[in-house]
Amino acid sequence: MGKKILIVDDSSIMRKMIKQTLLDEHHSVAGEAKNGKEAVALYKSLKPDIVTMDITMRDMDGFEAAKEILNGDPGARIIFLSNLDEDKYSEDAKRVGAKGYVNKHNTRAIVDLINSL
Repeated sequence: MGKKILIVDDSSIMRKMIKQTLLDEHHSVAGEAKNGKEAVALYKSLKPDIVTMDITMRDMDGFEAAKEILNGDPGARIIFLSNLDEDKYSEDAKRVGAKGYVNKHNTRAIVDLINSL
């Protein structure tokens, strides 16, 4: 059975790509946010199974949003999707409590990680 996923990315093109990847794998998209503030608000109202989170966004970055979501729901499952240096940022993602870090262009790895959660 597919999972209900909140997509968070400041790029509408990336949100579309991620959304199509998830729909192709029979997951549903609960909602989309273009920054961390929107992500926190939508998480509270939509209660998705998983959040895909970009790192660099205006208003509130992905790490701050993840911390806020996890403070409100320690069981939240957040995965970071980014093009930033994996070695550097995957450790930061683990520290805030994320379930994983994947390059946002590696659709197979995104799907595999989501399916494993």
